[in-house]
Amino acid sequence: MKKLSSIAIALLIMLSVSSCYTMTHTVGAGAQGTSTTAKKQWYALWGLVPISNVDTKAMAGGASDYTITTQQSFGDGVIGMFTGIVTIQPRTVKVTK
Repeated sequence: MKKLSSIAIALLIMLSVSSCYTMTHTVGAGAQGTSTTAKKQWYALWGLVPISNVDTKAMAGGASDYTITTQQSFGDGVIGMFTGIVTIQPRTVKVTK
């Protein structure tokens, strides 16, 4: 019983200290306005194999100056807790122009 509770505590700690990340890429002069488009990008095998393809150039709609933000948010982490069982993980891609 003591071993089971130790495993449960270790699992709880691992889930609570998982981190979020954000990567930002600036194209041209960067976003000139506040118009934002967001899509989910899905990966299998813990991020090794892309399932969906997010075309950021198409999301920009022909704009020459925009900012791409790719992030693993808390919400993506919650989704990943359930879909991670079958090795599928999401992340959010936002384009601001």
